[in-house]
Amino acid sequence: MSVTQAEFMQQILDYLARVEQRWPQPAPALDWHQVMAARWMPGQSPAPGWLRPLQVRLDLQLNDLHGIERQKLLLNSNTAQFVAGYPANNALLWGARGTGKSSLVRALLARYASQGMRLIEIDKADLLHLPELLQQIADQPWRFVLFCDDLAFEADDAAYKSLKTVLDGTAEASPDNLLLYATSNRRHLLPEKRSDNLAAELVDGEIHPGEAVEEKVALSDRFGLWVSFYPFSQDQYLTVVQHWLGLLAAQYQLNWEWTPALQQEAIRWATTRGNRNGRCAWQFARAWVGRALLPGGD
Repeated sequence: MSVTQAEFMQQILDYLARVEQRWPQPAPALDWHQVMAARWMPGQSPAPGWLRPLQVRLDLQLNDLHGIERQKLLLNSNTAQFVAGYPANNALLWGARGTGKSSLVRALLARYASQGMRLIEIDKADLLHLPELLQQIADQPWRFVLFCDDLAFEADDAAYKSLKTVLDGTAEASPDNLLLYATSNRRHLLPEKRSDNLAAELVDGEIHPGEAVEEKVALSDRFGLWVSFYPFSQDQYLTVVQHWLGLLAAQYQLNWEWTPALQQEAIRWATTRGNRNGRCAWQFARAWVGRALLPGGD
């Protein structure tokens, strides 16, 4: 049976329509008036990457973070400069786990969101897509903090060189409306071994580090601001416990009292986990308040 020219053209149009349905569609542009934070999602070629809006709560305040007064002062000042349109530095928040590094960044978003700060989370593996992300925000009037949590590289991970180039060393400068905040348990973002120091040389009385050490320090040096975090003392830990107990108890209208027995319970909680930090204090407060709210709880 012969096919007319009109039927043939219709078959082509139907085929193109089916192909178009399978073709990746561009993600809609975000309304940053409504969206406070987003996460970078790498695209599958040929589709470009896109920003997925995040539902964030802005109830965590700087005053809720205890035991890190110096760290709050440093990063708050840097963020205030950036939001105001003044020079500011990329920041590396490094140190003991659970001491408030990520919480500090979220608290700063709560403080400065009304002044134009917006947060973009990005995974370490997606830092290679930074040029693509920068194109999407370069002309925006907002002040974007690019947040990479738990940033660390293995010794054979070449991706850190890409980050080093993006931070400093490319012909094309990063836009003025972008700042990078990263958290890490490692000061130099890479594992440090004793063998790295074996290549050090003594020249005219001066110690010259080996290439491996220089390479590792070079990356962290590109962060203009280093903010270090340390394990809490017992007094700091107990202060944070009391703070979170008070907030949670007030939220659920629970009467409570700080007693020696409760203090010892909080200390045992930290001892069983092998650390004293803000995260541990928060977890204890949630466990204790939740148990107290149950019928028959104590």
